[in-house]
Amino acid sequence: MAEISSTLLYIAFIAYLVGTFLFGGTVRNNRRKNGKLSKWTIVAMAVTIIGLASHIGYFTTRWIASGHAPVSNLFEFATAFAMMLVLAFVVLFFIYKTAVLGLFTLPTALLLIAYASMFPTDISPLIPALQSDWLAIHVTTAALGQAILAISAVAGIIYLLKAVDQSKNSRKTFFLELIMYFVVTTIAFIIITASFRAVDYQAEYKWIDKNDAEAMMEYHLPALIGPHKGELLTKDKMEAFVEVPAIISARKLNTVIWSFASGLLLYGIIRLIIRKRVSALLQPFAKNVNLDLMDEIGYRSVTIGFPIFTLGALIFAMIWAQIAWTRFWAWDPKEVWALITWLFYAAYLHLRLSKGWHGEKSAWLGVVGYAIIMFNFIFVNLVIAGLHSYA
Repeated sequence: MAEISSTLLYIAFIAYLVGTFLFGGTVRNNRRKNGKLSKWTIVAMAVTIIGLASHIGYFTTRWIASGHAPVSNLFEFATAFAMMLVLAFVVLFFIYKTAVLGLFTLPTALLLIAYASMFPTDISPLIPALQSDWLAIHVTTAALGQAILAISAVAGIIYLLKAVDQSKNSRKTFFLELIMYFVVTTIAFIIITASFRAVDYQAEYKWIDKNDAEAMMEYHLPALIGPHKGELLTKDKMEAFVEVPAIISARKLNTVIWSFASGLLLYGIIRLIIRKRVSALLQPFAKNVNLDLMDEIGYRSVTIGFPIFTLGALIFAMIWAQIAWTRFWAWDPKEVWALITWLFYAAYLHLRLSKGWHGEKSAWLGVVGYAIIMFNFIFVNLVIAGLHSYA
């Protein structure tokens, strides 16, 4: 069953990749006449739906194989998040009939799946803290809410690619290009991790954890950052330059640093090749976009995703915490950032409805909101030790 699950995920990945190219060709050539969808758009959607069906098949078979909802670690959550992102896109496509949304949503799903594959993919038993039906209820609902909210960021980026003037340097072009840098950094992380995995790089450290107990830590990238009171046990491997406190996961922080450094290098290479901003390279794909439509999609995504996120990430989470730990709130880093995310989108709706922040302002808010979600998903998960460190 596990092999079937992996094959289905692979098929979904290929389908999304093919769908991206089909949507790209459709958008680039503006193949839509008299308000009707072109044949290429129909084919692109058919391929996307096949990919989504395969993705759902992966999720279902992995659930059967593991005996629990496959959202218990970074690999499982990221692949589930990608599935729900594509599901949200498919639903919105049939409402708004806009192909450009697929051109930018499917690559996001592809990056999430590729990012997930850099972490352990084996099915493992749940730790005691996760052995509850609330795992499926809380995490899947929170992931669905975040996926729908992510569509607002996709629509926001499309809006900004058309609206921001690329002919001159400005704060807008800087921040839009910063978004592109983070996308490139994700790609660089995948490349660098896959490269060291291919040569089977391993380095083992003995260290003292936050409970003053001796523990072991295994690195799969050369150690720039070492664990608290760490001692390298593997011969002929690079020694860390600095140590960090026990509350910080040194191995995961090391991965983040490698990602940003390699991302900077890859971004520099790309800029040398294309001789212009990455956002300027993508701008032609948004030239025929209806800005009012993108604004509407971004807003509707938040109005749908926000209550679902509230239910999954806060209400269900607090109920589970009360059952498991006899208190509904503990100011754990993951809980804090879930609250920050909720407050941000509450502010988004307030500014939109009360202050008239439509159009470009709303697009920027959508992008910032997704950045907060990704910070919680990547940095808080990877670097800060807490009750959700198993994720």
